[in-house]
Amino acid sequence: MNATDLNKELKFVNHSRENRVYYARTVIKNPELLPFVLQKLFEVNDKKSCKAAWLLEFVAREDLDAILPELDTFTSNMHKVHYDSAVRPVAKICENLAIAYFSKEDNLTKSMLKSHHRERIIELCFDYLITDQKIAPQAYSMTVLYLFGKIYDWIHPELIQILERNYASGSVGYQNRAAKLLDRLKKVV
Repeated sequence: MNATDLNKELKFVNHSRENRVYYARTVIKNPELLPFVLQKLFEVNDKKSCKAAWLLEFVAREDLDAILPELDTFTSNMHKVHYDSAVRPVAKICENLAIAYFSKEDNLTKSMLKSHHRERIIELCFDYLITDQKIAPQAYSMTVLYLFGKIYDWIHPELIQILERNYASGSVGYQNRAAKLLDRLKKVV
């Protein structure tokens, strides 16, 4: 499969898990397609960008290492994504990267996720928490910021402040996630 074929196939990417796994495995087997998926993702005013986001999320879920060569492109452009159905996968990929970075097991993310990538992810996650976003990107962002707060000492106090400020107006899901995280944060700050 080449980029032209994948462009035609993107219209068939849907919410079914089997479908997204199929296309994700196709991209993993053909890593030269990954730049095309990112290009489509960052054509943010095209509805296909959402399908590219779903696909990229499943590529990262199936094989996080597959996206690592494209970290510069991903982290430099992820802030442009604005459709809700594309924002959620971007936030989930950021969470996957943070979890891998803090894993006790050795992995490639630890050496490939540089400080400038982490800083971009942190900035995006704070943006997701202070702007009008759905609960999923905010929940993923809470996890990311909690984890990166282990190495950037300024993050936890800022995160506490945002969670406490937004708690009363947040959804039930937001409040549940924030309450659990605030308990953990107050033990480490």
